[in-house]
Amino acid sequence: MGEVADFSKGNGYSKSDLITEGTPIILYGRLYTNYETVIENIDTYAKMKEKSVISQGDEVIVPSSGETAEDISRASVVLKPGIILGGDLNIVKPNSTIDSAFLALTISNGNQQKELSKKAQGKSVVHLNNSDLREVILNLPLKKEQTNISNFFCILENTILLHKRKHEMLKKLKKGYLQQMFPQEGECVPRVRFKGFTEDWEERKLGDVVNVNSGKDYKHLGTGDIPVYGTGGYMLSVNDKLSDKDAIGIGRKGTIDKPQLLKAPFWTVDTLFYAIPKTENDLYFLFSMFELINWKSFDESTGVPSLSKATIVDINRMFPPLCEQTAIGKFLYNLDKQITEQQNKLNKLKQLKSAYLQKMFI
Repeated sequence: MGEVADFSKGNGYSKSDLITEGTPIILYGRLYTNYETVIENIDTYAKMKEKSVISQGDEVIVPSSGETAEDISRASVVLKPGIILGGDLNIVKPNSTIDSAFLALTISNGNQQKELSKKAQGKSVVHLNNSDLREVILNLPLKKEQTNISNFFCILENTILLHKRKHEMLKKLKKGYLQQMFPQEGECVPRVRFKGFTEDWEERKLGDVVNVNSGKDYKHLGTGDIPVYGTGGYMLSVNDKLSDKDAIGIGRKGTIDKPQLLKAPFWTVDTLFYAIPKTENDLYFLFSMFELINWKSFDESTGVPSLSKATIVDINRMFPPLCEQTAIGKFLYNLDKQITEQQNKLNKLKQLKSAYLQKMFI
């Protein structure tokens, strides 16, 4: 790389220097928390200091510090001029035979990524220097092919970003509806209701509306098609069921604040309770209510978070008649389906990108 690029370093600046307005700045942590091959939009700012390093446009930046050797070998292109480049950034300015975005991609993938990972030095914090980058052997096609490859991945990354934003928007939308479609503390009606519902909600204990059941060990069971769930979600499939009714999973020990919708038949391990609605109560409404409950506030342990049946059934909440429960439950369930579908699209696009990265670089 030393034959086709010039090298320099960013200077100064840390998170404590960030302000709400000022000159756009990139800190090395962005390449870990919000990685993009091409950085176009910047929402972090700082006050210009003496001896600040300013981008000219099309620089490739590589972190000089990181937590692991694998993570440190990543690069992005700073597309625009006038951006402050903070400390702990190696700056690479390729010559005219190299497409900057292709160089960032090839540093972050394939043989070059492996080569750089081996050069990273350190234990708790690893370091990568410009001297390491200079020695990297590049496999380069003609510039026209470099540009075609980099353009392809930029389009793919932009598509992934759009789907990610839509997914985040749907999750925020659901969060807002959850807050508005259930009564606030001290109130007996929600602030947003479907047309035709006017009755006050009634206070009941969770034990009045669900039966809370314990999970069991599954290791004596054989392989089958019945899913087994733990506090982290699906684990494996077995040949017997613990329940033939749909239910809500809630952690007994460990992760106690991540309710799960369990479609029958299923089995749960002994760290996951499953709550089956009693008659005249809607499963999807109750699941949304479980999502709203601050389960950590009911933690009974000083060590690993824990819940007991007695605690769960004694929790008081406000409930409407079944018809309104069903309307709310159906609405939120359909919103959940959209969120899941969007997440699946996002996952497939990420898998597609990963597959192309493996096949389009040596």
